[in-house]
Amino acid sequence: MNLFGGVVSITAITYLMFTVFAIAAVGYAFGRITIKGISLGTAGVFIVALLYGCFFYNGLADSLTITKDGITATYLSNALKIVENMGLVLFVTSVGFIAGPNFFGNFKKNFKSYVVLALVIILMGGLSCAGCVLIGKNFTDLSVEELTAMLVGLLSGSLTSTPAFSAAKATVANEALADMVTVGHGIAYLFGVIGVVLFVQLIPKMMNVDMAEERKKLVVADTGDKKKEYKGKLIEMDEFGFMPFALAAVLGIFVGSINIGSFSLTTTGGCLLVSLLFGHFARFGAISVTPKTSTLKVFRELGLMLFLIGAGVAGGAKFVEYFQAVYFIYGIIMTLVPMIVGFLFAKYVLKLSILNNLGSITGGMTSTPALGTLINTAGTENVASAYAATYPVALIAVVLVSQLLINIFR
Repeated sequence: MNLFGGVVSITAITYLMFTVFAIAAVGYAFGRITIKGISLGTAGVFIVALLYGCFFYNGLADSLTITKDGITATYLSNALKIVENMGLVLFVTSVGFIAGPNFFGNFKKNFKSYVVLALVIILMGGLSCAGCVLIGKNFTDLSVEELTAMLVGLLSGSLTSTPAFSAAKATVANEALADMVTVGHGIAYLFGVIGVVLFVQLIPKMMNVDMAEERKKLVVADTGDKKKEYKGKLIEMDEFGFMPFALAAVLGIFVGSINIGSFSLTTTGGCLLVSLLFGHFARFGAISVTPKTSTLKVFRELGLMLFLIGAGVAGGAKFVEYFQAVYFIYGIIMTLVPMIVGFLFAKYVLKLSILNNLGSITGGMTSTPALGTLINTAGTENVASAYAATYPVALIAVVLVSQLLINIFR
């Protein structure tokens, strides 16, 4: 069987599929464990994937290793990247469709708040990173340039931001520094996911939030049902809406691949933008472009699961290899400071309701897993609108801040 540019046995592919579903089964069971009303939920899948990567990555890698013409290569990282990216496309496209009908009304109502909050969160993340560089340079054998590469990697991991990670690797001076960015990203990614996931569950409980009352505050002005506005019979391309979903994903991947200078929306931003537009307009002429709600919910959860498994297994292997306690502490600082300052700023300065606040925090922290948790905690899909409004601003800002930090300390 020809796969990933080499010959990989069907047995190896079966082993990979077995691994993915085994992690999912154990991860969901682990995430279901509840202590004082707090559980990891889908993030339990990420923890199990990390542990699997820590202890069994080499065994899985061996099954996806080939030798040809005297050259040995492993294709596990490629396989995991496919799993991760497939999950990301499914999740983000679903979120866009779900948020689309209310997104533009919500964004118009809170435009300044979303933009300012995203900038505050990323600014605090950047300042935290700069502070760690200035302090850490006195307690390490690394050069300032090497330490900066490591800590900017930690920043991208703390904010679970793949675009910032990619931009930082492209900005550093050489391959050795790019490897340090990778190490930092892998170390900080763990708390970057778990920290925000727990935060969006703990805050409502600590504040004794009445979720039913807060859900009412998320309701925005009725923007009308675009399907009902059409008097004729709409054409449904298929029963479940797979065709419009796939079309939005294809267009989103294309839009995300467009480079303007060194910046692009990436697959995440492209799929989110296109699916938001599809969800908002609901139809193109007589053709419906909105999948069934049940389809979107399944794809959203399936996508999140695959994303966490792909990222978790790969991250687990790097976590063991490069972990140092001080770097993990730096990562915690870069997650907590922007998240807490952003929450307080949104609550006391912008006066956002708690669910708009937390939805914006997940977008500002570019945290896909935390959004999935918040939707379950809030009991409504409408929080996705706040995520979708804040995310693009944070996406651009964190890329620019990462590049700026590397150039400042070069």
